[in-house]
Amino acid sequence: MALRDRITEDMKSAMRAGEKERLAAIRLALAAIKQREVDERITLDDAQVLAVLEKMIKQRREAITQFQSGGRADLVARETAEISVLQGYLPAQMSEAEIEALIAEAIAATAAASIKDMGKVMAVVKPKAQGRADMGALSARIKQRLG
Repeated sequence: MALRDRITEDMKSAMRAGEKERLAAIRLALAAIKQREVDERITLDDAQVLAVLEKMIKQRREAITQFQSGGRADLVARETAEISVLQGYLPAQMSEAEIEALIAEAIAATAAASIKDMGKVMAVVKPKAQGRADMGALSARIKQRLG
């Protein structure tokens, strides 16, 4: 079953069960997917849907930081709940050991020697880690290894 279809089915089950918070988060995700499809005039595949979900999670994490600094615990709780629902659609996250092995493999494959080679390493790592690791943290780790 395609990821988008799974999200739609989960929306229906959340409606039947009366789970308002979960339903709201799923509707936001479907709206973002539909918006991108309309804007680009395409039908998104699973990888593109994952990219939309990752972007939404990143936005929510940034919002949480802002709400915490503003002392809005109610909004922090809502955003956190939305993140937990959205993360349920992402593939299993990579372990620390898997991330380290992937970085080492990519550095060896590209013969990267300095920070100038970061783009080459990211080009190898990104397709393998997409949706399974925080790309910002991954980028920082690669920079640290090459720097």
